Amino acid sequence: MKILCGTDIIEVSRIKQSIERSGDNFLNIIYTPKEIEYCESKKMSKYYHYAGRFAAKEAIFKAISSLLENKYDISWHNAEIINDENGNPKVEFSGIKFPQIKSFDISISHCKEYAVATVVAIVE
Repeated sequence: MKILCGTDIIEVSRIKQSIERSGDNFLNIIYTPKEIEYCESKKMSKYYHYAGRFAAKEAIFKAISSLLENKYDISWHNAEIINDENGNPKVEFSGIKFPQIKSFDISISHCKEYAVATVVAIVE
């Protein structure tokens, strides 16, 4: 058994600027339709949620990079950040499988300026 970890931090303002500058193009490259729907439902705080999901995806990529033969084997849409029945973030992988991952946990936090995410995976 091995523990993999990934962490990422992003300025909320960078995500906001990217969305304002590139609009749907940026959103559709990085986020799935479910993620966009969730973030947009947050109205005035949507940029915090977009930044949190961006950080979570980066943290996931960092944690699982050793499981990939090629870093281009995974794209932004292969890891979708959703909320479980208790509102906690979790990842659903699509188009890519990691049978060696036995457990996966994500934590996302944000404040006025930053969003941060940490991922821990237990693999065999």
